[in-house]
Amino acid sequence: MSVALAALALACRADTESSAGASSTGSGAEATSGTASTSGTASTSEASSTAPTSAGPDLPAARACNGHAALCERRFDQVVFPCTHNAFAARDDGFGQVNANQRHGVAQQLADGVRCMMLDVSDDAGTTVLCHGGCILGRLEHAAVLADIAAFLEQHPDEVLTIIYQDDLPADRVVADLEASGLAARVYTHEAGALWPTLASMIDADTRLFVTAENGGPPPAWFHHVWDLTWDTPYTFHSIEEFTCALNRGSADNELFLINHWVSTVLDTPSEPDAATANAYDVLHGRATQCQREAGQLPNFLAVDFYDQGDLFAVVAALNGLP
Repeated sequence: MSVALAALALACRADTESSAGASSTGSGAEATSGTASTSGTASTSEASSTAPTSAGPDLPAARACNGHAALCERRFDQVVFPCTHNAFAARDDGFGQVNANQRHGVAQQLADGVRCMMLDVSDDAGTTVLCHGGCILGRLEHAAVLADIAAFLEQHPDEVLTIIYQDDLPADRVVADLEASGLAARVYTHEAGALWPTLASMIDADTRLFVTAENGGPPPAWFHHVWDLTWDTPYTFHSIEEFTCALNRGSADNELFLINHWVSTVLDTPSEPDAATANAYDVLHGRATQCQREAGQLPNFLAVDFYDQGDLFAVVAALNGLP
């Protein structure tokens, strides 16, 4: 009996030493796998302090439409877009004081956040061009400006743009350039009486360019006559005090609303000195909200001269209810 008890005691002691050794080996491995201290070792608490506190799922970045997630599920007619009057007529592109309505050209305007452009398209010796006040005073080829717009849409797949043409030549000339530029593949077609799409759905369908014209119209169906869908305010003002929200063109029943907001000289030429005041937040926001109250309708296009003067983008953000 005593021999058996002795054997049993020896077996228990061996098991105990084996377990202790395994535990010691595990502790050493855990310390090695942790972040090493300067002496080459790390305690369990030090290793734990360097480990991630959570391992949640990798979530995609919030989707943005025209720069803001909040705009994605809004319909096109529920959004305010910053717009430039005679967008092409820019100092940077050779237009002078007498006929330049902007300082920077279309490519820079798009980079800065402009999402609606008013373009005057006409014929000059058989070429389709953009001119203001006579092509001898400055001109750009229509195709070249469309190339800038096409490049922007290609590089920025979450942006929706609008063109409002003052067109003084047959629609097929304008359409031909839009097709040659590749932009015709990205146009949106609005059917009369249809609900306007959300920005997200336009982006998903890659129908991100809304094309309108003051004189021309369909066909094709996507070359919209602007005054069938939009109404606007007057556009000839010689002082801020003259601003009104009266109906100018189109019908007040139309679903889209354009505010023309710029001051011209007494000679009806662009007035850059007046732009800073006209585009100041209190003036621009004040008029836009006044017109919204009077019309009972959100202004969709807020068009200005010299967009880089004043607070166009801040006012558009406020009208859209964005921070």
